[in-house]
Amino acid sequence: MREAELYTKLTKDRVRCDLCAHLCHLRPGQAGICGVRYNHKGVLYTKVADRVVATHVDPVEKKPFYHILPGSKSYSLAAVGCNLACRHCQNHEISQMPRRTGEIAGRRLKPEALVREALATGCKSLAYTYTEPTIYFELMTATAASGKDAGLLNLMVSNGFLTAAARERLTPLLHGANIDLKAWSDSFYRRVCGAAGMSPVLATIADFIENGIWVEVTTLLIPGYNDNSAELKELARFLVSLSPAIPWHVTGFFPTYRLTGIAPTPPETINRVRAIGLEAGLQYVFAGNRPGIGGESTYCHNCGELLIERYGFRVLKNRISTSCCPACQTPVAGIF
Repeated sequence: MREAELYTKLTKDRVRCDLCAHLCHLRPGQAGICGVRYNHKGVLYTKVADRVVATHVDPVEKKPFYHILPGSKSYSLAAVGCNLACRHCQNHEISQMPRRTGEIAGRRLKPEALVREALATGCKSLAYTYTEPTIYFELMTATAASGKDAGLLNLMVSNGFLTAAARERLTPLLHGANIDLKAWSDSFYRRVCGAAGMSPVLATIADFIENGIWVEVTTLLIPGYNDNSAELKELARFLVSLSPAIPWHVTGFFPTYRLTGIAPTPPETINRVRAIGLEAGLQYVFAGNRPGIGGESTYCHNCGELLIERYGFRVLKNRISTSCCPACQTPVAGIF
């Protein structure tokens, strides 16, 4: 263990963790909701400052990022733990491990070793993903600083449940963030995710955009839970109010973890919600994880020209060479 960053010492050796929006108040011997930050005699420690449970070389589209270096590879890494407890978590074996068993699995790896491996495998970016990067904050920020010095982009795939203090520390290091806006419903966040509500997530999206971080947003559509058209119209209007250029990924649910009794999301639902986003004024709305149903490619929002053709995580054709549409010269938002 090493002493954690972003916490406040209180009376009687209690501490408040200031990293995520839960703001856990911990007495000595108590761990936070994430299971990896721990009060030992009035000092908050992290158990995952150098413990990496997963590393993979992925297409950047898998994160998903569709408007950051399309077709490139991203060195993706994670530590165990999460500050939410989503009933539909695809990576629950590692995200919920500390909560369920107290185990902190993973290899001890230094940031410099992770950066060397990323460069050796031809990656253009580092992606902090699979679990919630917020809870391995110290590992992420150290790796991001080293990666930035080496010319790599830093990409965070997050639930967005951060404090303002955490966002402020991350802003100079991040180039892009994909924020999982799980629903336009506080009750969904309480019932399904174990969070008080969605306000911190909305603040993270707005704050990152205001500070020049490229943001894409993902919403996983769970039938009967968060696929209400009226709510999703409000969600889309919120994104448009920040920037119509925000790519919105609407993806389909598959039964998993504690939501195994629900059928997969029908393709018609994904297409319906994609249409909602486009009608609201978003320039780029993508249908995710259903290859072949349409809605995976990028088109010029001005003239309709095909710019980036995709199938699944593969880029079949990329016609953007100068960050502009080759047909009408309209700028295309993103990092190209």
